[in-house]
Amino acid sequence: MQLESSSPVYRKFLIPWYDSDFSCFATMAFMCPIFLFGLAGIFVAYENAEYKDHTGIPMFLVLASLGIIFSTAIRLLKRYTYKFKASETGEF
Repeated sequence: MQLESSSPVYRKFLIPWYDSDFSCFATMAFMCPIFLFGLAGIFVAYENAEYKDHTGIPMFLVLASLGIIFSTAIRLLKRYTYKFKASETGEF
């Protein structure tokens, strides 16, 4: 049986739980201490001459956490601009 009102115009955009606003903000919040931990590791490694060669892992932590923070922030920004544009035009 075919539904008469099967127009995709009125369907709401579904977001999975792992891509919800709360999980995105929680991911960014958990990445901030990892970023600071990596920075602290870099500064400690450069203070001691013996540890200057071991800055690879702290550098990876800094770059990976920044990458995750920026990609999540871009995802949220796109979502909010889409919602803002949809609210201006009256679409939902």
